[in-house]
Amino acid sequence: MQEGLLKLWASTGLAAFELGQLIMIAVGGLLIYLAIAKKFEPLLLLPIGFGAILSNIPLAGIAGADGLLGHLYHVGIETGVFPLLIFLGVGALTDFSALIAMPSTLFLGAAAQFGIFATLLGAVALNLVPGFEFSMTDAAAIAIIGGADGPTAIFLASRLAPDLLGAIAVAAYSYMALVPIIQPPIMKALTSEAERGIVMNQLRPVSRLERILFPLTILGLCVLLLPSAAPLIGMLTLGNLLRVSGVVDRLSNAAQNELINVVTIFLGLAVGSKLSADKFLTLETLGILVLGALAFCIGTAAGVLMGKLMNRLSGGKVNPLIGAAGVSAVPMAARVVNKVGLETNHHNFLLMHAMGPNLAGVIGSAVAAGILLSVLGN
Repeated sequence: MQEGLLKLWASTGLAAFELGQLIMIAVGGLLIYLAIAKKFEPLLLLPIGFGAILSNIPLAGIAGADGLLGHLYHVGIETGVFPLLIFLGVGALTDFSALIAMPSTLFLGAAAQFGIFATLLGAVALNLVPGFEFSMTDAAAIAIIGGADGPTAIFLASRLAPDLLGAIAVAAYSYMALVPIIQPPIMKALTSEAERGIVMNQLRPVSRLERILFPLTILGLCVLLLPSAAPLIGMLTLGNLLRVSGVVDRLSNAAQNELINVVTIFLGLAVGSKLSADKFLTLETLGILVLGALAFCIGTAAGVLMGKLMNRLSGGKVNPLIGAAGVSAVPMAARVVNKVGLETNHHNFLLMHAMGPNLAGVIGSAVAAGILLSVLGN
């Protein structure tokens, strides 16, 4: 009888819980709280947080190789399928008219990616601190956080540093959610009140033919110059072509709604499976969070500085604030630009102008991931 009771007790969670698992369940609860109460990237942080709770339940094996989350991770993250399907949905949701109308904003999206490569060097330099051992592939996966593009960060981390995927994904989506807090001080510090008050001319109308040719042109350039970025760029441009072609509304609507919603749930749970205590509660996780914030700040600053340069070259016609939207947190970064512009001038509506560099940032982060993958990937 006593042996049976002991066996029963050993099979309970109370007997099997370890301190690290309790901490990670609390972390999962915090992510769910931020998603619900603060509305911080709720579409991803809520399933990621719930996945973190499930993966730290002792004896359940949910995140193991034979568990539900383990299978989701293998099918969707290891293969790269989930991030690519997210990009398909993003393409179907996106109107590139602002970028087509003002193609020079591509330079703003490109400049914002400087944070990625600066942070790569920072991650390597962090190895001088005892306790850190980041390889070049680890550093590259961490640096992509600066692109503020969650699916791209997950895609690259799954290829270069799968053991760090959980921390990288949480950092990427957390900083994306904190765009309204992180970016305005940087934007204001690097611009004058007169610059922030510049009213830009209305964008020209974009024809249907231009919208159709744009994704095909982007894909063609990717194929010729950087084939390693073709998976991300290919899915993005396919989704956008479904939208702008006007002949496959059912497919476009499915990509915008059912597909991206289902994949988002599975992606969040799969990422949460990597938030087990033994993988997340390390000194390296703290380094990833610090480096991710640094990457994001540098990217924002580089975009604004490029905006100031374009302002000079255009004779004062470009508001430097729109450079901050070069990070690819769509459309939140563009909304923050618009808000800061309105604070200076109540007639200064920058949303559509900021969408150009914002969408350029989506392309730029995919290109940066392709470059890192071609140089450091197997």
